[in-house]
Amino acid sequence: MTGGPPERAPASPSPGVPTRAPAELHADAGPGARGAAGGGAGAGLDVRAGAGARGNSGSDHRRALGAKGESLAAQWYEDNGYEILDRNWRRREGEVDLIVRRQKTVVFCEVKTRSSDRFGSGAESVLEAKQRRIRRLAARWLSELTPASGRARVEVRFDVVSVTAGRVEVIEDAF
Repeated sequence: MTGGPPERAPASPSPGVPTRAPAELHADAGPGARGAAGGGAGAGLDVRAGAGARGNSGSDHRRALGAKGESLAAQWYEDNGYEILDRNWRRREGEVDLIVRRQKTVVFCEVKTRSSDRFGSGAESVLEAKQRRIRRLAARWLSELTPASGRARVEVRFDVVSVTAGRVEVIEDAF
């Protein structure tokens, strides 16, 4: 295939209109999916309980896993005396998963959720570029506060929360 989205087969073939063979129907389903060239029976399928074939259900599963991890992280912070200020704060430059505060410390949190540690911990995937992006987003978040909110009197910290198989590990002052 060449650039652009793949063309869908029409209901009834017309002359000159490309069609896709059934084996290609899921070739664009995302990471790990395989079309006609990939693996044997079951290749590209997630066989864990509750997960369907890759594609929309695979990305839905990842999205749900991430949301569950963020909820567990938020609960950890609340249980430890923090106030949740923002969840999934977005700007064009990116997103901060959690912004929390305890006393004068505002914490910007990157949450990484994994169903297992087979490919390493989530914390290991927060590389330098992501750290720089979160720092820029934190500066922007703080700049959008009004002076009356006390932005000049806060300390800033950057945490990484790794949620693996439901277990929460918070790395305070990670970068």
